[in-house]
Amino acid sequence: MADDPVERQLLGAEPALTRVEVAERAGVPPEVAQELWRLLGFAQQDDDAVAFVEADVVALRQAAELVELGILSPERQAALVRTWGRAFARLAEWQSTLLADVAADRGDLPELLPELVGEVVPKVEALQGYVWRRHLAGASARLFADGAPPDADALPLAVAFVDIVGFTSRSKELDERELVAWIEHFEAECSGIVVDHGGRVIKNIGDEVLFVVDEPTAAAEATLLMAARGDDGHDDFPQVRAGLAYGDVVARLGDVFGPTVNIASRLTSLARPGTVLVDRGVHDALAETDGLTFRRLHRTSVKGYAHLQSWALRRARD
Repeated sequence: MADDPVERQLLGAEPALTRVEVAERAGVPPEVAQELWRLLGFAQQDDDAVAFVEADVVALRQAAELVELGILSPERQAALVRTWGRAFARLAEWQSTLLADVAADRGDLPELLPELVGEVVPKVEALQGYVWRRHLAGASARLFADGAPPDADALPLAVAFVDIVGFTSRSKELDERELVAWIEHFEAECSGIVVDHGGRVIKNIGDEVLFVVDEPTAAAEATLLMAARGDDGHDDFPQVRAGLAYGDVVARLGDVFGPTVNIASRLTSLARPGTVLVDRGVHDALAETDGLTFRRLHRTSVKGYAHLQSWALRRARD
């Protein structure tokens, strides 16, 4: 294998071990090691390929210890490890591109990139650990809010989808850099609004953001704010439409599932530009809330729901 200074710096050593040797040193069956490697999304290596370092041995041994502790039980192992792999793969792709752009702007890429990696990566690694711990503390606080973990698999949440209006036509007018900047601005602004209202962004899906909030009132305020900003000609926030539903939601590995999520998605597809549509759960929870009005719409047939009832949500002054 050709010597790669960036790879050597990131891995802490030059690869000197094969997959079989890593499994032997970690005390893990080779087939188990190979499956974990595959679930993490790493490229498969031949048995005789020298592609591993001592850090791989430590990581594999720690994974085996988590299995023994029950954290990586057979039921959770594949889904959890696969989620790790997807999340960090996306993060690594973005960060490596960012580092390469910075190095290219400073001068000669091959010479400066290893130096930049050595300078930046330890700081990014420490910051990622801090962010993870803070999110873990927040998630634990929500989970154990009543002093004990919830017995039910599903918890009541307000679920919202917010979708950019006219994304396809607008994207054709922008070059690649402009499109990325536009989407990143939309995601950043949405994230700020959601956090300010006590919510959590679940994921960004191209021109759409999915988020949840514990309280339907705060979720309504967040979606109405996004819609109002999109309708403001002096605001560079894009015009949007939104669907908001409230009810039991199954949360698993950072994602959300269930009829409430499906209904919020269907409502978004029905909403007109600048409009927030809500389901019966939101209507019943907020019907008596000052400052909000509801306009009942005709029942609509959408995928999975033959007669979906919805309401257009507005601020009273509108």
